[in-house]
Amino acid sequence: MSATAPTNADVAVSGPGLGEPPTPAGGSGRRLSVNLRQSGIYVAFALIVLLFSVLTEGALLQPQNISNIVVQNSYVLILAIGMILIIIAGHIDLSAGSVVAVTGAIAAVLMVEHDVPWPLALLITLVVGGLIGAWQGFWIAYFGIPAFIVTLAGMLLFRALTLTVLGNQGIGPFPDPVRTLATGFTEGYLGNIGLGPLGGADLFSLLVGIAAVAGIVLVQWRGRAARLGYQQSVEPLPLFVLKLALAGVVVMTVIVQLARFKNLPWVLILLAGLILAYSLLTNRAVFGRQIYAVGGNLQAATLSGVKVKSVIFWIFVNMGVLSALAGIIFAGRLNQAGPTAGNAFELDAIAAAFIGGAAVQGGVGKVVGAITGGLIMGVINNGMSLMGAPSERVMLVKGAVLLAAVAFDVWTKRRAGASR
Repeated sequence: MSATAPTNADVAVSGPGLGEPPTPAGGSGRRLSVNLRQSGIYVAFALIVLLFSVLTEGALLQPQNISNIVVQNSYVLILAIGMILIIIAGHIDLSAGSVVAVTGAIAAVLMVEHDVPWPLALLITLVVGGLIGAWQGFWIAYFGIPAFIVTLAGMLLFRALTLTVLGNQGIGPFPDPVRTLATGFTEGYLGNIGLGPLGGADLFSLLVGIAAVAGIVLVQWRGRAARLGYQQSVEPLPLFVLKLALAGVVVMTVIVQLARFKNLPWVLILLAGLILAYSLLTNRAVFGRQIYAVGGNLQAATLSGVKVKSVIFWIFVNMGVLSALAGIIFAGRLNQAGPTAGNAFELDAIAAAFIGGAAVQGGVGKVVGAITGGLIMGVINNGMSLMGAPSERVMLVKGAVLLAAVAFDVWTKRRAGASR
């Protein structure tokens, strides 16, 4: 206990790079374990993309298909952001899919049946999602009921409420701005620019990609400098530069392909904003460090003065708001709210978090990792669909990937324990 609290405090002061969880101290074996946990998922993602690119004869990386992967998995990625915070804190949420359904239904009733202006309807829907999260967070944080039980009950309660609100029928269509948020693209504000054999591409999208890469480099470089300033161990400079170069190539490849199709999806811009905000929250804000402390060592966090019940309560409120946002996006994409919306979405979000490096016991994980895990699931779905694989084979592969990810987490923990 005494060793854990100083580690969290030290990291909270120094602040690692964007999207990185606290870096434990304690020897080269432990450092290797952390590097494997943090970098292995990105290597696996690259290999999976390469594999399906070959198997689909390049169809996976076509501009339109990349756009489809982003749009079709956007709501799961939004859920994964909230889910990773809950898992880091040592809890779970089984009700997210049902909350997606009921909030989508509420949004549809407000906008379609009662002609509420869409900005007000969206705000009300997000507030309802927050209230649902507060309801569940109260029972978990202040009443002491395990999150598994509370959210399992919520899964049933909110699914029943969805059927009640919709009357067991779909409601639509949604206003154009909502549909644009879910499936629309940015305009070509600056016109196109020639890219030689690749043809024309939207200049504005390319500039956004260049700015994103510059931001990643700046934040990671400052994070490395901060760790060096506090005499923490860092990876060798050539390896650090190589990782940044690979990340830049991946980001620009995706942006170029999107710029060649219909420019940037609005939902991608929304996701980018959420990823940036929650990465800063988890790594730069006191509340984010408290989430890691609660999941890493509950007793140490309590003795250190962390208001554990408040932290748990607010991460479930946050999950409710993000579930409502995902519900709006999903309903807007389908252009109607249906009684079966959100089925198994919580399982996809949980899988994304664990595949992305979250620890089963809590205390470990990062937002970018959860997004990467969600994209891995999306690429598997999309790639096997392009290959014409049956649904049972897709489920088989996704289950095997999830099991492998958790097994890898357990293996790295045992390796770190053996080195200590």
